[in-house]
Amino acid sequence: MVYLSKIAVAAACLASSVIAHPGEHHDAHAVKREIAARNQLASAAKRSIDSCSNSLKHREVNARSVARRANIAREIREKRNIKSKPKKYRRDLATLEIYEAVDHNETALGYTTATPETTIFSANTSCILSPENTGGPYYVTGESIRKNVTEGQAGVPLYLEVQYLDINTCLPVQDVYVDIWNCNSTGTYSGVSVTGNEGGYDTTFLRGIQVTDSDGVASFETIFPGHYDGRATHTHLLSHDNVTVLANGTIQGGTVSHIGQIFYNEDLRSAVEETYPYNTNTQTIVSNADDTWSVVQAENDYDPFPEYLYLGDDITDGLLAWIQIGINVTADQTTSDDYSVAAVIQADGGHAVVSNSTFGGGNGTAPSNATATTS
Repeated sequence: MVYLSKIAVAAACLASSVIAHPGEHHDAHAVKREIAARNQLASAAKRSIDSCSNSLKHREVNARSVARRANIAREIREKRNIKSKPKKYRRDLATLEIYEAVDHNETALGYTTATPETTIFSANTSCILSPENTGGPYYVTGESIRKNVTEGQAGVPLYLEVQYLDINTCLPVQDVYVDIWNCNSTGTYSGVSVTGNEGGYDTTFLRGIQVTDSDGVASFETIFPGHYDGRATHTHLLSHDNVTVLANGTIQGGTVSHIGQIFYNEDLRSAVEETYPYNTNTQTIVSNADDTWSVVQAENDYDPFPEYLYLGDDITDGLLAWIQIGINVTADQTTSDDYSVAAVIQADGGHAVVSNSTFGGGNGTAPSNATATTS
């Protein structure tokens, strides 16, 4: 099986510690244990999902998703005055390599007004499960509740819709506050300041929080992430439950129900990397197959790649992408090794947080002057 060969290769590559980017260190044996444990959890949750995925209520959720995605695509195209036809890509969803394989451009022959929207927007990825995955060393607390996180960063516009479903009921999980963060087109993160990534503690670009609606959906206006040494192209997501919303538009307290990353297939990444300013990035490109955590994320029981649509005939017109994420609503990842806090944004700016972990996670300790409020 192709997937097993990928695991074998990954295990061999983990014979020594892996440094994914400055500040992130992984113990090889710990990573192998995490891979085995998460695959077992994924299989168990997949069985739970299979038992409810054909329910009437779940089918109704998917029908609403089709209409919502179609409306979003129309609205964005009208707003940007895009006249050319959108392009949808279809993927096989069996193993890591097949996840990434783009069969063909479904719109190469051209969609018409008579093409059913269900043909274009019904895909919900292979199943609705995304196991836990390291948050990495660059998570920042105190970010603002906002949909548009671009702050003028150059790159391919990306409208990203994430839909959270309860793995036990296949129904939407509402009132989940979702943190998103990724690097910019040339591989730099905001909110931190370390050698090789001098975004700066006072910067907030490509970071923000949205709350899920009655259909479990949180949406962001961002850009397609760039790449940097040691990691495949990815976007970070972290979900909070039972939070307190502060008057300044930030959140406080609650539990962390899910930590994850989504990845992008190689054809899509390559198309983006040909455009400016991605093509000025001199850092080494890492494929999904060679990325430590991508291997963790992709198995037969789940799919780490969102469905996506070119909003026009050129990728620079922007992308609409969507993914369903299954979560255990009773979970709390706050004490997990996957959870790590690098910095906190406060009224007087950003501050570093001391982490006690070398495995890409661990609970952060806020500086002595830290408070729960931010600007």
